[in-house]
Amino acid sequence: MKTKEKIIVLMSGGMDSTVCAAIAHSEFYDIHALHINYGQKTETREEQSFNDICSYYSIDNRLHVDIGYLKHIGGSSLLDTSIEISKADLLSKEIPNSYVPFRNANMLCIAVSWAEAIKATKIFIGAVQEDSSGYPDCRKDFFDAFQLMINQGTKPDTHIQIITPLLNMSKKEIIHTGNNLNAPLHLTWSCYGSEDKACGICDSCALRLRGFAQAECIDPIDYAIVPKYL
Repeated sequence: MKTKEKIIVLMSGGMDSTVCAAIAHSEFYDIHALHINYGQKTETREEQSFNDICSYYSIDNRLHVDIGYLKHIGGSSLLDTSIEISKADLLSKEIPNSYVPFRNANMLCIAVSWAEAIKATKIFIGAVQEDSSGYPDCRKDFFDAFQLMINQGTKPDTHIQIITPLLNMSKKEIIHTGNNLNAPLHLTWSCYGSEDKACGICDSCALRLRGFAQAECIDPIDYAIVPKYL
């Protein structure tokens, strides 16, 4: 029997990373799930979703890493209780205050270390360029540059690839893909500010709700507010 190819999937517990995991699962990889807490306001709720999703896919190889130093560095409403998470403006091209400076680079560094240690060949990350007007570390150029750094900074016999299967998808397409793969979207958590009912008004909630509206599907999680324009 052929040994499954070992990979790492970065899994926040959110919708995008869950669909990313669903894609990896459909391709019969040996999934090692990486969850990173960085001091975010919804840390406990995201970790619950991560564990529930791993159980759904029978993923036993799980690594929880805490990089709470990002909270001490600050610079984001996701981390600093004195900064209110701004309401979503889906027409804005400005970087929202929810951006965590260089977060994806910090997370990918950990994923590369783990991949090299366990001889995993790929790192799946559910980044979406639709978010890149706000988040510079969700762009294709960023991942291309990081891939070059991996190539230069790992052992010569290491061949780790960053895989971004959702990068050019819209939220509508991500939802359709997730539904087609029976991804457990009901277990996911996307809200930046609440751990009870999703707020419905932060950037992440608004992008998710708009995606479900465009996909003509019902979002399976509860919201405190659903904006009228959606």
